[in-house]
Amino acid sequence: MAPRVLVITPTYNERDNLAAFVRSVLATLEDAHVLVVDDASPDGTGALGDELAARDRRVHVLHRPAKLGLGTAYLDGFQRALDGGYDVAFEMDADLSHDAGYLPAFLDAIARGADVVLGSRNMPGGGVEGWGLGRHALSKGGSLYARTLLGVGVRDLTTGYKAFTRRALLSLDLGSIRSNGYAFQIETTYRALRKGLRVVEVPIVFVDRRAGRSKMSRRIFAEAIAEVIRLRLDAALGRI
Repeated sequence: MAPRVLVITPTYNERDNLAAFVRSVLATLEDAHVLVVDDASPDGTGALGDELAARDRRVHVLHRPAKLGLGTAYLDGFQRALDGGYDVAFEMDADLSHDAGYLPAFLDAIARGADVVLGSRNMPGGGVEGWGLGRHALSKGGSLYARTLLGVGVRDLTTGYKAFTRRALLSLDLGSIRSNGYAFQIETTYRALRKGLRVVEVPIVFVDRRAGRSKMSRRIFAEAIAEVIRLRLDAALGRI
């Protein structure tokens, strides 16, 4: 029996991209469901999500009262996945930078025993299109820094294209996750590794967004640097 799949996408001002994103996911995995977690987008993204949901029972929308952050958006989505009896929960950006065509490769890895699957830009077959040198350096440097300090072999710790089995979500102790920005991706993968879960990377090509503005900033990156140090200390003290 095919697993029940929920694709979670946090949104803030993604009206120009949302409909195309939903179409691409559901065209690739016809039986999947999509959960839009919208943080009161001023551009009407949430309202568009409601329109899409009214036309297709596979689309769901979670409205949040304000811009509360990436990490809490995914945690709310993960809880919906658990409550709804889904077998696999995906993280995907709504800006079309994550190609839905890779979704079957993630599910193949899960079928072969993976608990967590990462879409990796830093392995053979993976890469990035549309970034300048500065963004490349920021991403690769951040991943290398986290890998080195945490002592893990995962090549793309900062990827936002991920899949978690139900078993993985139940193992992660979601209520104890503290990161809410860029470091959320690092923390969830690191916790999975510390729990002994099988983490597998599959190659993806990340394409820079076509519409709207990136949510990444130097402040968010600086927060991630500090969060990695906290994670290492928590692990040394047996808190993870």
